[in-house]
Amino acid sequence: MQLTSTSVANGAAIAREFAAGDADGFAPDRNPQLAWSGVPEGTRSFALICVDPDVPTVADTVGRTDMTIPRDQPRCDFVHWVMADIAADVRELAAGSCSDGFVAKGKTAPAGPAGSRQGLNDFTGWFAGNPDMAGAYLGYDGPYPPFNDERVHRYFFRVFALDVATLELPTPFTAGDVHRAMQGHVLAEASLHGTYTLNPSL
Repeated sequence: MQLTSTSVANGAAIAREFAAGDADGFAPDRNPQLAWSGVPEGTRSFALICVDPDVPTVADTVGRTDMTIPRDQPRCDFVHWVMADIAADVRELAAGSCSDGFVAKGKTAPAGPAGSRQGLNDFTGWFAGNPDMAGAYLGYDGPYPPFNDERVHRYFFRVFALDVATLELPTPFTAGDVHRAMQGHVLAEASLHGTYTLNPSL
C-alpha cells in the first residue's frame, strides 16, 4: 500500500496552510490532502493516525525566550489526528475537507468521510489547564511546535488497511484506543512524513 499527498512532500517542510500555529499565533489548520493506493484484498475499512514523535518532555522549557529546548532532550509522541472506520471504498481525503481552521476548545463535530469517526488529539491534554482553551479536541489539528525548540519536528501520517468494517472503540476515543482495537486486524499500512519548525534559527 502507498500513501501520497499533494500537500506534503515526503520528508519535506509542511506549509503553514496545514499547520495549527505560526510565528504570529494560530495558522489556517487545514488538513492536508492524502491519498492511498495498492489496497489489499479483503480490506473492510481504514484507520488514520498522525503523530509528532519530537515533542519535548520537560513542559517548563516550552515557549521560553530565555532558553532553547535542547535537541537531545528526551521526546515523546503527540497525536495530531486519529480517525477510524473510514469506508473501504475511500481512497482520498481532500485538503481542508476535515479541518479548515483552528477552533478554541476543539471542534465538536469535525467533518470526515461518511461513517467515519474521529478521535481526540493531544491538544486535549495540552490545553487542559487553560480555561480559555480547554476542551475536547477532535479530528485534525496540525503542527504547532515550540518556537524555542532546537529540533525540527516530524509529522508522520499513517494509514492502516483493516479486515473489519468498524473498530470497538469508546466514545470519545484516542489513538491508543485505535492501536489496541486494530491489533490482529491490520492487512497493510503506509506512511509519509513532513517537517515543521517555528524556530527562526533552523
